[in-house]
Formats: sequence, structure tokens, C-alpha cells
Amino acid sequence: MTYAELIQKIRDYTEVSANVLTDSILNNMIENVEFRILRDVDSDNNRRYATANVLTNTRFIDTPTNALVIRSAQIVDSDGTASADNRDFLQFRDTSFMSEFNPTGATGVPKYYSWWDQDTIVMAPTPDATYTIQLNYVLKDPGLSATNTTTYLSTYFPNGLLYACLAEAYGFLKGPVDMLQLYDNKYVEAVKGFSIEQMGRRRRDEYQAGVPRIGKQ
Repeated sequence: MTYAELIQKIRDYTEVSANVLTDSILNNMIENVEFRILRDVDSDNNRRYATANVLTNTRFIDTPTNALVIRSAQIVDSDGTASADNRDFLQFRDTSFMSEFNPTGATGVPKYYSWWDQDTIVMAPTPDATYTIQLNYVLKDPGLSATNTTTYLSTYFPNGLLYACLAEAYGFLKGPVDMLQLYDNKYVEAVKGFSIEQMGRRRRDEYQAGVPRIGKQ
């Protein structure tokens, strides 16, 4: 499905003209929906890994460019494999927990992490040595637009993209609640199906390759 086709389908399904659902309004809707989908679906296409060396007494990590969601953080060895001494993933907590857990800046092996701001995560306890942290994150790639007419989501998840846009549109238009719920439920079902497809693809790749598949690097 192309950008132009999606725009037209939204107007056709809602029976609302471009005078109300302008291109600008629909562009904002599509962007919001893309963010929602990337948060809801663990898409192979958008999964990335990055490592960062964290120095002693440094509890902040700059997140990778265009990282939308951090799925996990793990202490690893310098070659990217799980550390023999510290195999556990860091647990995600909110900033309030982080402040209460580590008010005096106590040091130790990091156990928790949280978003600090849009581009930074914070760990606790504060690292007592140099560690290599591997981040599993969701990449926000260029979205669907008049100049970027197709994307991975519009190609492989067109129905889910449409349903989420229609739910967004009915919410914007303050339309019938039952229509909003209808398309939101359709979106949720589409997400379930797409997630199953992603898991099935990983299993096939693992079987064929004989090694675990961790997505694009």
C-alpha cells in the first residue's frame, strides 16, 4: 500500500473529504500510528543492537540515534556475548524508583535502568567498574509520506496500518464510538497475527541456519 492509497482509504472509509482531513492532519495521524505500531510490534525489520562502554562512576548512556524504544539492556563482554559473571538483563524501572533506590549514588554492578530524557538512559547502582552494555532497541526509520511513498509497515502490515489510522481518524473526528472501537479491535487482532508471523519467521531461520537469529545489526 502506498502513501497515496492510504490517504485515500482513510477518507473513503470515514466518508470525510480533504477539506476536513487535510494532508497535514493525516500526516500527523500516520506518524502517531507508526509510533504506536513500532511500540506494539517486535518487528524484525526495526530491531537493532548497539553496545556502549560505561566507565566507572558513569551512570548515563546516550541512546543510539533514532532509537524509539529500548527493549532491553544487558551487561556483556567486549565481544558482545553475555558476560560470564553478569548474565542477567537490567530491569527497567521508572525514574521515581531510580531516585529512591539510589539516592546517594551508591556504586555496584548495574541492575536497573530507566529513561532519563529523550536521548539518555540512566542506570543504578552507579557502575563500580567499566562495563559493556548491549542495548536491544527499536529503530525509528523514515515514515510514510508523500516523498517516501512505501515503507516496511505499508508493505508487510498494510491492514494493521489502515485500521490504526481509521481508529485515530474517528477519534479526531469525534465520530461514532463503536466505529473507533471496531477499528481499534481490528488493529489489535492484526498485531497478534503479525507478531505470530514474526515469531514463525525467526523459528524457520533458526532451523535453516542452525544458529539463533537476533535480527539486523
